[in-house]
Amino acid sequence: MNPNKAPIGQNGFFEQEILKNLLSSMRELVIGIPKERIPNETRLALTPEAVGLIVDQGHRVLIERGSGFGINYTDSDFAEQGAEILDTSTDVYQSDIIFKILPPTLEEAEMMKPRATLFSFIQLIDFSSAVLDCLVRKKITAIAYELICDEHQSLPILNAISEIEGLAAVSIAADLLSSSHNGKGILLGGVPGVPPTEVVVLGAGLAGTAAAKGALGLGALVKVFDDDVFRLRNIQRILNQQIYTCNFQPNVLDNAFLSADVVIGALHFMTTGIRHVISEEFVKQMKKGAVIVDLRVSRGGCFETTCCRKASDPYLYTQFGVVHYCMPNISCNVARTTAMALSNVFVPMIHRIGEVGGVSALLKIDSGFKKGVYLFDGRLVNRYVANHFNTVAGDLDIFLS
Repeated sequence: MNPNKAPIGQNGFFEQEILKNLLSSMRELVIGIPKERIPNETRLALTPEAVGLIVDQGHRVLIERGSGFGINYTDSDFAEQGAEILDTSTDVYQSDIIFKILPPTLEEAEMMKPRATLFSFIQLIDFSSAVLDCLVRKKITAIAYELICDEHQSLPILNAISEIEGLAAVSIAADLLSSSHNGKGILLGGVPGVPPTEVVVLGAGLAGTAAAKGALGLGALVKVFDDDVFRLRNIQRILNQQIYTCNFQPNVLDNAFLSADVVIGALHFMTTGIRHVISEEFVKQMKKGAVIVDLRVSRGGCFETTCCRKASDPYLYTQFGVVHYCMPNISCNVARTTAMALSNVFVPMIHRIGEVGGVSALLKIDSGFKKGVYLFDGRLVNRYVANHFNTVAGDLDIFLS
């Protein structure tokens, strides 16, 4: 007899005990999804299909009425999958766990129940000290999507958004070059006998790679700049062709801007205090009617002409004859695709949280998940966030012990 396979019933008692222990450790989660209040923010953390999977796991999902309209889902779509549709934000914010997109406003933070857990993008440019003080006072545990790592130590949520926004940037640029938007009336790409459109991509990370891939697919001539030779080598490997790559040599960059029809800003400065911004002198010499798409407006901007813009400022404007597109979160333009990508990450994450007995339990055993925490029980534990607010971060491991 196979020593690893006992007769039926022989290990039944032990299997029942294991199942009993597993079920007793599992915890029903109450997850709230409020409606976003910031103008043009149409994204949502979960699709109806994702909600159905979470409800099937034994959890409750509370959704504010009308939250899904931005991704073209009705309240009925969510209700049919088991979600509870609530009329007010106040009721939704009484959930144990809040999944939203943007960091909360002060009004939203005030509605949260004490010791709740908040999941959202952090976007420090929109994060006020008053909101932080409120979260601290309420002993909130807050987790930033951008900082969560998986078992491969990659950033699954940030990576998904970066790829979406890189591809979306090419589509937007193509639209702005067309005559329908009073553009130059040129095709982003190339046809036989016509010089191809020139696209400059700043940054060879995931967003830059996706943008380069999309532009190449349309037939454009693509040049990629980055200060990391490893990333430049990697983008050539991924795209499987010898595209033009260079580090930030001023003279070379100057010539690239002179001939560029489109410049896409995808510089990487998420967790570093060092920020390189492209001088307006480069922008001034670009061709009239050329297009700049900045994917980093929510992190301060890649260009001197796009830095420090307020939420109330127009996201489409012309400066020095160059069209600037500066929507803080370009993935809002493809909100449904974004919701699907986020759901792919959140469904197994929520299952894991319930399986081990809650957020704190998962933080003790999952180092990648732990990297996303910037507040734990109201205590600041992330150095990057602490530096932004000119304060000191505590040691999360000590608080978890």
